[in-house]
Order: sequence, then structure tokens, then C-alpha cells
Amino acid sequence: MEFLTTSEAADYVRLGERKLYELVTSGAIPCSKVAGKWLFPRHELDLWILSGLVRPAGMVAADPPPIVGGSQDDLLEWALRESGSGLASLTEGTARGVERLRQGEVIAAAVHFHSEADSASDANVSAVRATPGLHDAVLVGLARREQGLLLPPGNPKQLHSMADVLASGAQMAVRQPGAGAQMLLEVLLARAGAGHKELRRLDPPCLTGPDLAATIRAGNADCGIATRAAAKSAGLDFVPLLSENFDLLMRQRSYFKPSIQALVGFLGQKRLKQRAAELSGYDPAPAGQIRFAA
Repeated sequence: MEFLTTSEAADYVRLGERKLYELVTSGAIPCSKVAGKWLFPRHELDLWILSGLVRPAGMVAADPPPIVGGSQDDLLEWALRESGSGLASLTEGTARGVERLRQGEVIAAAVHFHSEADSASDANVSAVRATPGLHDAVLVGLARREQGLLLPPGNPKQLHSMADVLASGAQMAVRQPGAGAQMLLEVLLARAGAGHKELRRLDPPCLTGPDLAATIRAGNADCGIATRAAAKSAGLDFVPLLSENFDLLMRQRSYFKPSIQALVGFLGQKRLKQRAAELSGYDPAPAGQIRFAA
């Protein structure tokens, strides 16, 4: 650690020595007295200055907390634990995770976007490009994963598509607005020429895929949309509808943080591929790859 003398510190923080001594006397500035002389750690002076920084609305903090927001995913949660990254998770859905990333409240967000306009392209990349304030974005692949209908064992209502769900009047557990699975449901309804009023939905919405699976398992709903892994974990039947990209969205400067590097390095290991096979419904080929950089 580099230490500055009184005159050097005064020059560094652009203050006169008299004012600096006033701050020292009041205990308002980081310093240490050694052999009768005041010394000032440069790094602590930097933090002292930044602590009083006034940020305009929308300006992102330099160091977001070590939290991965966004969508819930069994493989991701396992990787966060096993990688030793020290990263925690906050699962509130794709859109909310992106908003927290924009505000500097999380270091990364797990995302899986869906839209009718991007049905033949990469919805995650398109969404990131269209989101204000993400000019320095990076998408790191985790996996491609299967999304589909979760159903009670034996599929008693014989549901195999959204058309079947609408025609049968089956009660559907849904996710909150902004969740990737809810975006997918909206796309499927649009393709079927239907709207939310024609869907017999269960309220309130489920916060995560496992919550939705538990609702169906308890007999409170006839079906819902989530991953194959969520279905398997709950002992439910599964009808695949599509495969999607499941990515980690972050800022370029965050990609080089030790916690993110620990996670990204782990994603390329054989253990992750083995765990993906155990959970089922994952293709880990994109794991750890930079799929998009602004």
C-alpha cells in the first residue's frame, strides 16, 4: 500500500495543508501517525473521496454487490455454490434482474427473453441491444435449456400444446410479468390467436419455476410453463415446446472481477456437463462462452 506525506496528500486531494490538518484533527480523513509524522494511504483516500460522490439518477455504482439477479435456474444455482465464486442469487425474473443490473444492484443477471419478433433469432441478444444503459454489456452463455408444459403425472388431461390448454379449459399456473417463462406464454398465446382473457389462469403468479412445479404437484393447477429440470425435480410430466438460450448478462468491467472469473472458469469444467445431464433438459455447449459483447 502506498502512503503519502502531508504535502503529497494535500496535493492529491486538491486541498491546502491547513484544511488537511483540520480534517485530521476532526478524524474526518483516513491517516496514521508514524514517528510523529502523518501518513495517508492513497487507496483509503480514494475510497474517502468516492464515499461522498453524488451520482446523478441512473448512474451506476462502480462496484455492484456480488449478487446474480434475474431468472431462477437449478444448474446456475448449483454452479454458484460449487464454483466457490462467493456469488449469491436473487431470483425475481428476467426483466427485474436486468433492471437491477442497470441500477448497479447486482453484478450479473440470468436472462432468457422471448418475443414474437425474435422467434427466428436470438432474443437475448436482441433484448440487450434494445435496452438503454447497456452499451457495455456482455452475455456469457450458461446453457441451452428446454422449456415446455409441466403436467401432473400421466398427463390426465392429455395436454400437448397451448391449443390443447385453451380448448380444454385447463387451469394454468403462470409466472409474474417480466419472467422469461411469462414472455414465452405471451408468445404462445399470440401464435394461437388468443389472449389472456381466454386462458383460465391461476392467481397469484408463481415467482419461480420450482414454485410453479410445486403448485401443479399439489393439484392446484393443471399445467404451467417451466423447464424440464423443474418438472423432473417435482416428479411431473413434461411436454417440450422449445429450446432457449439461458445466459448471464453483465457489464464488461464486471466480467473481469474475481468472483465472475471463478464462475466462468467453472462453467467450462466437466463437472458442470455431468450435473447438466443429471438435471436433464440442458445442452451445456455454450457454457462459459462470450455470446455477445457490446
